[in-house]
Amino acid sequence: MAVNFSITMTGSPTRTRSGWLPPMAEAGSALLDVLYPRCCLACDDPVDGNSTYRFICTPCSRQLALIRDPCCGTCGYPFFGRMAENRACPHCVECQPRFGEGRAAVLMQGPGRRMVHGLKYRKETHVAEDMRRVFLATGRFVPFVRDAVLIPVPLHPRKERERGFNQSALIAGILAGENGTASVRNLLVRVRDTETQTHLDRAQRRDNLKNAFAITPGCSLNPKSRYVLVDDVFTTGATLNACATVLRKAGASSLDVVTFGHG
Repeated sequence: MAVNFSITMTGSPTRTRSGWLPPMAEAGSALLDVLYPRCCLACDDPVDGNSTYRFICTPCSRQLALIRDPCCGTCGYPFFGRMAENRACPHCVECQPRFGEGRAAVLMQGPGRRMVHGLKYRKETHVAEDMRRVFLATGRFVPFVRDAVLIPVPLHPRKERERGFNQSALIAGILAGENGTASVRNLLVRVRDTETQTHLDRAQRRDNLKNAFAITPGCSLNPKSRYVLVDDVFTTGATLNACATVLRKAGASSLDVVTFGHG
């Protein structure tokens, strides 16, 4: 008889033939890995014991496009070839960012894209552990969020009820967990249930997000604090800009952004 287990957002489940097991003790997890080998989220082959990641096999891990310096200081996109000479980032030309610096961990291709889509569209919260490992692998995020107040980009309540969680809040929790000086505060709410941004261009995204966000009732910002907006993906920067505009008006003088993916 098949037994299904519920998924929790606070640990790293192990895949079985009938679903996902919640986190267990170290020894128990090792035993389960033998009985029910973890499958690679990119190719579905078993994950070998030498892999750096829990749910990405070694061959697929080589396809992760980790973003390291040199990269754009505003959106986090890596500089390639001739771009490194003048540091002109095409992603920021029309963005007109309302925030300061920005960091992204991985390009939205291969296993990186699969992680984001699995979390966002398939409720595969177990990928959070590998997202944490990606952040650590770049070596750029723990110091970047030090002493910062992390603000997840909010979902509309309807969307969050459907999904069961806010992926940006989950990512913010990962970053805060790796840096004891950072904290997470839900200072923004989504007050308009906007259509999906997936097939919209830059101008349409900006119009779609007009008046979509507001400060959480009862919350205030400290002009002396450093705030970091956290989202899953930087595409055109429209969502981050819409949030940053609200936060600036509320008194955020030091405001940066972090996303897991870019592109």
